[in-house]
Amino acid sequence: MNDYLVIVESPAKAKTIKRYLGPKYEVKASMGHVRDLPKSQMGIDVDDHFKPRYITIRGKGPVLKDLKSAAKKAKKVYLAADPDREGEAIAWHLAHSLDIDDHSACRVVFNEITKPAIKEAFKTPRKINMDLVDAQQARRVLDRLVGYNISPLLWKKVKKGLSAGRVQSVALRMIIEREKEIKAFIPEEYWSINGIFHVDNETFEAAFYGVDGKKKALKNEQDVKDVLEKIKSPNFAVQNVQKKERLRYPVVPFITSSLQQEAARKLNFRARKTMMIAQQLYEGIALGKLGSTGLITYMRTDSTRISDVAKVEAKSFILENYGDNYFNNRPQKQKKSENAQDAHEGIRPTSVLRQPKDIKDYLSRDQYKLYKLIWERFVASQMAPAVLDTVRADLVQNSVIFRAAGSKVKFQGFMKVYIEGSDDQKKSDSVSHENYLPELVDGMIAVKDQTDPKQHFTQPPPRYTEATLVKSMEEIGIGRPSTYAPTIDTIQRRNYVTMDAKRFVPTELGEVVLNLIVDFFPEIINIDFTAQMETNLDEVEEGKKNWIGLIDAFYQDFSKRLSTAEKEMQSVSIKDEPAGITCEKCGHEMVYKMGRFGKFLACSNFPECRNTKPILKKTGVSCPKCGKGEVVERRSKKHRIFYGCDRYPECDFVSWDKPIQRQCPKCGSYLVEKKTKNGKTVECPKCDYKEETQ
Repeated sequence: MNDYLVIVESPAKAKTIKRYLGPKYEVKASMGHVRDLPKSQMGIDVDDHFKPRYITIRGKGPVLKDLKSAAKKAKKVYLAADPDREGEAIAWHLAHSLDIDDHSACRVVFNEITKPAIKEAFKTPRKINMDLVDAQQARRVLDRLVGYNISPLLWKKVKKGLSAGRVQSVALRMIIEREKEIKAFIPEEYWSINGIFHVDNETFEAAFYGVDGKKKALKNEQDVKDVLEKIKSPNFAVQNVQKKERLRYPVVPFITSSLQQEAARKLNFRARKTMMIAQQLYEGIALGKLGSTGLITYMRTDSTRISDVAKVEAKSFILENYGDNYFNNRPQKQKKSENAQDAHEGIRPTSVLRQPKDIKDYLSRDQYKLYKLIWERFVASQMAPAVLDTVRADLVQNSVIFRAAGSKVKFQGFMKVYIEGSDDQKKSDSVSHENYLPELVDGMIAVKDQTDPKQHFTQPPPRYTEATLVKSMEEIGIGRPSTYAPTIDTIQRRNYVTMDAKRFVPTELGEVVLNLIVDFFPEIINIDFTAQMETNLDEVEEGKKNWIGLIDAFYQDFSKRLSTAEKEMQSVSIKDEPAGITCEKCGHEMVYKMGRFGKFLACSNFPECRNTKPILKKTGVSCPKCGKGEVVERRSKKHRIFYGCDRYPECDFVSWDKPIQRQCPKCGSYLVEKKTKNGKTVECPKCDYKEETQ
């Protein structure tokens, strides 16, 4: 018989915690929630103060039975679910299911799964925090009232399988409004003039800046001609040389949103994948003789705060491995976001001494990549700023000014370990995007070798990627760390948006749904309203607001709008788009239809003819295997893109990489195009031939 029973959410977490507790403790997993609202109905009694009706989740009966049996044998039961609202709610549901007094000291919380943190947590158990539970209940009830009332309306007026939600509808609105901006965008012409100059034998670049000491925009080709006509000789006078030393400070440790953004930029991870792998690293990985070990702190956080213990360990590590001058003795004061709850530390390794290279063999490829990213970001955050020498100089002739700017690293500082990525595709992780400059002094002569005028057009704002959407949602206060990934996942599963080149494109279905919500439930897609609701939920968590009063205030107006919508919302039919080809089975026209996994081809003679086909994207490349078919883009069951012959199953050619219409000059096989971090390469799958492309 064990004296104590500890209940956590997952077997991995249970295994890790068991290592740090003695033989008197039994650790079991609840496998997440054991109770929830019913799926088949709303489960909210609107007339009884919005009382939720919880039921045991289907399939959790045996788990609950096992936990009840273990709880009866134990002297004391501890509930150790994750340290957030949902974790508190799981603990509360377990307390009710196992007849545990939720006012007793049954709850233990920890930000990291390490021996000191676990031991400390069990020294100071507390009662279940009902403010946290109420905040989670309020979110669930609010989302049920919205989703389970609006969704049936959408099923009736548009099509089955649709849904509406507070956060997902606002995210959809952001994507659609960005698409409207792109379509309405009118490009404006502008020009640039880049010049190649040399001083002695050293060549460098400079760009046209202005005329008569003032910056001048080149709006058309005539402006360019006017400037070039003023240049009478190749000799330019070097003026206004400015040399400065600039500090570049490290970025702060990861929070949930910045981790998702950086993992998307550098690792090409989707938000959902990032959080799944981070959960594994948090709960524990088997490290050989060390056993199951939690590698990172809790990954759902909006705080960059770091514990003093972690700072001391990082300092010791940096001093020992990099030297005194690499440690930041004067860390920057970190600004707290007005939307941040600051409940947990920033995301960091549980021990900076556990270097990625030392545990690589115990991690999967993706686990290693994400752990390395988190480890490097944290170490860099505690290091000294980089020192850059910057130079700027004007090259002047007949009032025409070309400006040269450059920089070089004087001291690497934190950049020796990590440099943050960028959403701007033109930028990379390089230190400076400016050119090298020779030694320039006021009064010397720089000789122009050539000028290169170029026409440009202003570009519309880019479509959202997962990373930039999360960033924007965070900035305007929509959603919280635990909701970003599920929100993005939902709007994709509902086919409200598709992905094109890893950027969100709204579908016709998404636009129809949003228009209906805008017409009848404007507050649901109002950004300020949704952001304020998140703040209200935070105040429920802090004990400043009553959750029932918050829901009631929302429902008073919502119920009126719902009644109006039920009477006045008109049915909307999404017309099938002609595909321009005929059905080979019955001769009728094929049309594009919207299905669960996106568009597909179907016969217009349905239901008499049930012929359907996937939409194949042609590449214009002849099949390298049979020579008769054409290579088309396909998707695997996991939606990964691959390439195959359009004559399948007659021809079974497949390739993960895109074939191109050229043969290998070395062996005569076909060539494929591979995407890399720095661009693209063309390679031969049969031999070692490889060529770099831009």
